[in-house]
Amino acid sequence: MTDLTKLPNVGKELEKLLNQVDISNAEELKHIGSENAFIRIKTIEPTACYSKLCALEGAIQGIRWHNLSKEKKQELKDFFNIVSK
Repeated sequence: MTDLTKLPNVGKELEKLLNQVDISNAEELKHIGSENAFIRIKTIEPTACYSKLCALEGAIQGIRWHNLSKEKKQELKDFFNIVSK
């Protein structure tokens, strides 16, 4: 288990995707940010969903993605809609 899988919301599948886009630890994920990490993932997995974006943000904040604030969820939803066109 890497330190990525110690983060909330990050299981083996998401860890594998992060590794494929050159994000190999929690520090890199936090530095890159959820939106940029999601864009990288979307290039190799075009069907990446809104929940995955929220999972990344939750991992960075150290919380389950369901517990993100309404404002943050809306911000992420707006971003997801832009990058998914």
